[in-house]
Amino acid sequence: MTDKSYNVLFVCTHNSARSILAEGLLNHAGDRRFKAYSAGSQPAGAVNPFALLTLSRMGIPVDGYRSKDWSEFSRPGAPEMDFVFTVCDNAAGEVCPVWPGQPMTGHWGVPDPSAVQGSDEEKARAFWDTAVILKRRIDLMLTLPMASLDRLAIQREIRAIGTR
Repeated sequence: MTDKSYNVLFVCTHNSARSILAEGLLNHAGDRRFKAYSAGSQPAGAVNPFALLTLSRMGIPVDGYRSKDWSEFSRPGAPEMDFVFTVCDNAAGEVCPVWPGQPMTGHWGVPDPSAVQGSDEEKARAFWDTAVILKRRIDLMLTLPMASLDRLAIQREIRAIGTR
């Protein structure tokens, strides 16, 4: 692959928490080499406020996020994805749309922070912990020498990152 800008889609069932966090984290750290998007198979229709709070606490702008259906990214005229990552186990097991351009895929599953019951402090901590895991994986991906690796090597590396 050449040194270019890469489009990345993070997919989760409801597109309200994990995929939103990943979108924000990659767009913040990607230094214009990566453009992140997020979507869900059954979008919740709203972004979880704890996801926005977490991004804000990490110094990431929180404007413009919305819960959207993954079909937006399989339509003609949609950005062509280079990578598609599932960040929840439900989405990983679902039949995904056919993505134009045959992007590389990986499963970077993390526990659902919105499933945590308890105080707002406990919920905020669960979102923070999820964001830290996703940030670590994104940081690992950003260190890959994309221009010097072939497609199979990149595919192997991004799948391995999902286990870390």
